[in-house]
Amino acid sequence: MTTAAQASRRTRRVRPVRAGARARLPADAALLVIGACFVLPLLWLVFASFDAGAGHQTRVPGDVSLDNFAAVMTPGLLFQPLWNSMVLSAGTAAVNLVAAVLAAYPLSRFRSRFNRPFLYGVLFGTCLPITAIMVPVYGLFVQLELLDSMPATIFFMATTTLPMAIWMTKNFMDAVPVSLEEAAWVDGASGMAALRTIVLPLMRQGLGVVFIFVFIQAWGNFFVPFVLLLSEAQQPAAVSIFSFFGQHGAVAYGQLAAFSILYSVPVLALYVVVARGAGSSFALSGAMKG
Repeated sequence: MTTAAQASRRTRRVRPVRAGARARLPADAALLVIGACFVLPLLWLVFASFDAGAGHQTRVPGDVSLDNFAAVMTPGLLFQPLWNSMVLSAGTAAVNLVAAVLAAYPLSRFRSRFNRPFLYGVLFGTCLPITAIMVPVYGLFVQLELLDSMPATIFFMATTTLPMAIWMTKNFMDAVPVSLEEAAWVDGASGMAALRTIVLPLMRQGLGVVFIFVFIQAWGNFFVPFVLLLSEAQQPAAVSIFSFFGQHGAVAYGQLAAFSILYSVPVLALYVVVARGAGSSFALSGAMKG
C-alpha cells in the first residue's frame, strides 16, 4: 500500500509538470519567432559587411573580406559624417538636458494648479509629427538665414525631444527627497546651489538615461538634418548613408552593412560608458539622519 501511494503521488506531481510544459510551448514558439525577427536582420548586417558580393539575401560569406570596411573608411564617407553626427547629437542632448532640468525642477518641487495642465500640454507636444511643422520651420530658417547652420539645427532638434525629456527628468527628480534640499537651505544654500550640489548628483543616473535617450533620437534623425543642412560638409551620417542607394534601384549592400555597423558603434560605446559610470545612484537610504 505504501509503495502504491508513493507511486500515485509521483504520478500526480508529474502530470502538472507535463501540462505546464505543454502550455508553455505556444509562448516559447512565439518568443522564438519574435527573436528571429530581430536576429535575422542583425545576421544579414554582419554577414553582408564581410561579403564582397553581398546581396539582399542573408547568407554566410564564402570568402571573408574586409573590402567593404576599407571602402567606407574614408574621411569624406565615414569620418566627417560621424563627427558631424557626434557634434549634432551631443549638442542636442546637452542643450536638452539643461532645459529639461530647469523646467522639471519647479514642476517637481512646487505644487501649483497649473502643473498638470502644463505637463499635459508638454505631452501633447510629443504627439505632433515632425513632418507637420517642417514647412514653417524651413520658412523661418530661410528668413533668419539659418540654413546650413549647425548651431541652429542643434537648438531646433533639442526642442523636438524636449517634451519627453521634461517628463523623464521630472520623474527622476521626484525620487530625490525634498528633505535633503531643506537641510541644505538650513545651512544657507540657495535654491540653485541645492539643485547643483544635492539634487543633480543624486539623480545622475536619471540624467544619463535622458542624455542617452535624446542622443539616440538625434543620432538616428534623418529628416531634420536632410532639410536644414544643405552642404555635404555639414551633413551627419544619418543623411550620408543615403549615398549607398544609387539610381535605378542599385544598392551597395556590402558597403551599406559595413557603414551601418561602424555607425552604431558610438551609440553602443556611449551606453556602456554611461551605464558603468552611473552605478546605483538612487541608493538614498541613510542620506538623512534623524
